[in-house]
Amino acid sequence: MPVEVLALSVFVVIFLLGTLRPVNMGAIALVGAFLVGWLIYDVDVETVLAGFPGSMFVILVGVTYLFGIAGYNGTVEKLVQAAVVTVRGRTGLVPWTMFLVPAALTAVGAAAPAACAIVIPIALKFAAKHRINRVMMSMMVIQGTTAGGFSPIGIYGVIVNDLGDKAGLPNNPGLLFAGTFFTTFVLAGIAFLTLGGRDLMSRRTHSTTTAVTKTVPVTAGSVGGETIVATGGPAENSTGHTAGSGTTSGDANEPTGNGRFSLEQLCTMTGILGVVFMTLVFDLDVGFVSLTIAVALSLIFTKSAQEAVGKVAWPTVLLICGIITYVSLLQDQGTIDWLGSGIADFDAPLLAAIVILFIGAVVSAFASTTALLGVVVPLATPFLLTDQIGVTAFIIALAVSSSVVDCSPLSTMGALAVANAEEDKRSKVFSGLMRWGLSLIIIAPIVTFLVLVLPSAA
Repeated sequence: MPVEVLALSVFVVIFLLGTLRPVNMGAIALVGAFLVGWLIYDVDVETVLAGFPGSMFVILVGVTYLFGIAGYNGTVEKLVQAAVVTVRGRTGLVPWTMFLVPAALTAVGAAAPAACAIVIPIALKFAAKHRINRVMMSMMVIQGTTAGGFSPIGIYGVIVNDLGDKAGLPNNPGLLFAGTFFTTFVLAGIAFLTLGGRDLMSRRTHSTTTAVTKTVPVTAGSVGGETIVATGGPAENSTGHTAGSGTTSGDANEPTGNGRFSLEQLCTMTGILGVVFMTLVFDLDVGFVSLTIAVALSLIFTKSAQEAVGKVAWPTVLLICGIITYVSLLQDQGTIDWLGSGIADFDAPLLAAIVILFIGAVVSAFASTTALLGVVVPLATPFLLTDQIGVTAFIIALAVSSSVVDCSPLSTMGALAVANAEEDKRSKVFSGLMRWGLSLIIIAPIVTFLVLVLPSAA
């Protein structure tokens, strides 16, 4: 049996074990990467560890740490209230606001994980406060993030258009952006309508001036084979009063209940805005920037730091980093290229097209969409150059199939949604996003093939 088939078979086993047994799938994947690298590929541990996603590790840790501080000291609560004011109490418009904000960020060049990382904690905090389906809110943010990413200056768009130019393929950046934006907008609309959005349209929300809820770390149950340390529900604040009772201490750094920002909240808000500014303007890594600001806040406000460390979603970090390490090993050893080359040799271009669409959807649900686009577009180039299939139509179909599945909780953005959900909702968010992700792995390639690729065939 070819080593490529063996390695892919092990990946299937990893997924099954992590799903059926209460063991962190990321831990299983790391063990699998070690064993496959040693027994099948005959590579050393350094080669295996070279695929560990350090940047994603820092993003997940840095962002959840920073927003753990922001959640504990009441800053996120104030931002949620600001969102209510913006839509003038029309709760049904808030999910669409959470769609458009990350879309605008990625459209002007922000990395998708960075935009999602900034918006998702605020969106889920609002959902928790106003009894909105967390899966729906997560879908709105994630699909909005994807919607802007394929703009001519968006990261996804730049990658696809640049690879097309280098391969000598005709491309239309404007049509690529319009096609992907429209598709994600429709998908967000479906999620909105099927997950409670219609009921929200008649609901109005009024901003309150009650004390900000403070939370303490608790241990959640098993979520997709992982035990998660997360924030709990209403807890007592530092004065011994239950949060929300309207009673606060006289400490200048305590969250205030009168609509004003405390000193700590002002510093935290400045830090969050600093993340946005430094990420967009200076193109700095959102993970390191978030971690730097979180550490700086921790040094100044030590009490919040003690609580926030427990809110870093370590099991989720292990889950995602383990899976991506294994996928990276497959890519490094040529297994993904082997699979793509075999597909490119198909005599039937339409068959090759739909197979590549499925590869894009499946792999992207577990790995980096940015990295995948850099692999799958070149793999499709040989049969695209035969002019038997419309190039622009196929590229749009590939872009959609490879990106809308990012709602999977095993992708960066899906993981951020799970990590930022409340402890008692985290299992439902994980399973809900998994259902959407697995469904889109099947539906997206088929629909885009029938709507875009098939009519363009010569």
